[in-house]
Amino acid sequence: MLKVISFGEALVDMLSSRVSENQSNEIEQFAKYPGGAPANVAAAVGKLGGNSYMAGKIGTDMFGVFMRQSLHEAGVNTDYLLNTDAANTALAFVSLDAEGERSFTFYRNPSADMLFTADEFEDHWFADAGIFHFCSNTLTASGIREATLAGIDKAKAAGFLISFDVNLRSNLWPADSDPAAPIWQALELADLVKLSQEEMNFLAANTSQDEVLQRLLNSGVSLVLLTDGGNPLRYFSAQNAGTVTPPRVSMVDSTAAGDAFIGGFIYQLAAMDCQPDELNTLLNMPDKLEQALRFASHCGAYAVSHKGAFTSLPGINDLQL
Repeated sequence: MLKVISFGEALVDMLSSRVSENQSNEIEQFAKYPGGAPANVAAAVGKLGGNSYMAGKIGTDMFGVFMRQSLHEAGVNTDYLLNTDAANTALAFVSLDAEGERSFTFYRNPSADMLFTADEFEDHWFADAGIFHFCSNTLTASGIREATLAGIDKAKAAGFLISFDVNLRSNLWPADSDPAAPIWQALELADLVKLSQEEMNFLAANTSQDEVLQRLLNSGVSLVLLTDGGNPLRYFSAQNAGTVTPPRVSMVDSTAAGDAFIGGFIYQLAAMDCQPDELNTLLNMPDKLEQALRFASHCGAYAVSHKGAFTSLPGINDLQL
């Protein structure tokens, strides 16, 4: 089983008790849940029984203590999760609509996760083979973007497979900035890329989806996964393309759906000791690839039928395969 290092924000989701369309005078309460896209992926891998590590930075406040404990309980090694007194742990206030779709308000200017620096990546973290996973929320400001690129460089030099879930949150980017250039810089360093249909539309705003896919594959990306909620997942590689239909479930909370999906897929790759060369071998075996993607789709389906982020992620015995 390969080591999986998820890098980026570990934050606390404050989930509203009130459906967002409901403007009544009822008192709105918030319950805290561990979250943050990379932390969700770390927890997804850990709860399935993988060799999961979380890398990043949290505050020494009560929310940082809560995050570290929550990761431990999910089976995640937090040796690479650093503490700082210079900023608090990030918070995200989350509202759900009647269909379970979520909206976020972030408190992260700056938060502890944004203070991780390039020189804080330790060489020994990359001594063994593994998978390095990250999202675009560590590309939103120059300091944490430089740190992210440094981590990718170290991981690539050590032979890690690089996984990038775009996970675009437009309200985390400065109002006068264009996310496209830094996101493309990261995309072209990845072996595995996950995009939602909305993120594909963003990248294809001035071109076409086919041209985006071709640019990704020409740049060295081995596998592109394109998700679209409960609609069929599409995958693309130089060798093959295809679709996988996710299970039908009643949606309760979509917060961790994509993270559960990519976490489940990374878990499958880690279990197959799938480093970059092995990934290209897997892509020549569509039946085996689609089996791993069906497993990941079951993880995502389980997550949307439960509330919260970590709390919605399945263990291996929760999946009806």
